[in-house]
Amino acid sequence: VEEQRARWERKRSRTAKELLETEHKYLEQLDLVVTFFVTILKAKGTLKPAVLETIFGPLESIYSASQVLSQHLERRNLGLGLENFCQNLELYGHYAENLEQANKNLKEQLRKNKSFRRFKKLQESRPQFQGRKLEDLLSLPLQRLHQYKHFLRDLLENTCPDCAEYQELAKAVKSVSEVSQWVQDVIHKRENSLQLLRVQKLLKGQKTQVLTPGRWYIREGWLLVVPSKGEQLKRRMFFLFSDIFIATKTCHPLHPLNSNKLECRAVYPLHQCVVDKVFGHTQSQGGVLSLSFPHKTLLLMSSDQEDINDWYWSLTAAVR
Repeated sequence: VEEQRARWERKRSRTAKELLETEHKYLEQLDLVVTFFVTILKAKGTLKPAVLETIFGPLESIYSASQVLSQHLERRNLGLGLENFCQNLELYGHYAENLEQANKNLKEQLRKNKSFRRFKKLQESRPQFQGRKLEDLLSLPLQRLHQYKHFLRDLLENTCPDCAEYQELAKAVKSVSEVSQWVQDVIHKRENSLQLLRVQKLLKGQKTQVLTPGRWYIREGWLLVVPSKGEQLKRRMFFLFSDIFIATKTCHPLHPLNSNKLECRAVYPLHQCVVDKVFGHTQSQGGVLSLSFPHKTLLLMSSDQEDINDWYWSLTAAVR
């Protein structure tokens, strides 16, 4: 037991030391943004207060919370430091929600505001920045949140359950995990919105509405449609979402406007769909899927076994 406790203590000391060292580095980087951008921009009035707020969000508050945590870690007051830190964790969630708008506003100001463009270039050329751009520094809080999760888990695993700090660590791990999940959900929603927008732009005309609240993009790819009569196989591009399945074909390559676009051929709602494998149960070359809708049955084929299996599982999961 004594040996185990000694091992725990050695690992715990190493992790605590690494947490403090990386916190100092993180603070230095945040300080670059707060000192050379936020504080000076406020004093100069180069950006309107509302624009400044949307670009930097709660960064100053995150910086202050990190300073307090660093001071507690230096004094080895881990329990007290974590208690204070957890009270400020929501700032990271709000920062993640604001980041997309922040990047948009930053790009817009760089395009429109000549004095801000000059100011940014001048600040980034300072030796303290070591070639880093403001855009790189603005993503730091989300990277740091991910690191906190791993550091705190390591500390918890190497802390004796009877220790006074164990409960505080357990609470901190739970809080960081919850905020981390919040941030992941924000990122996932943003990526999904970009995928929906991309597909909408790929389709000719505006008849098919892809951008719908609550819809999730799942996958896309080419499949062969097996016709009901003895016609030729038709190659179609399919898009699978959480609620619909879209079949498209390429527009004519010589079309003056839509040569790079896809024409929507059909939209199938998934709520009454039944998916079956017709061929492809064995390790043969490819397979055929059957999609049954109330007024239509669709036979889809691929010569790639792995591809048809992926489509089967994706469609089954989407329908379910």
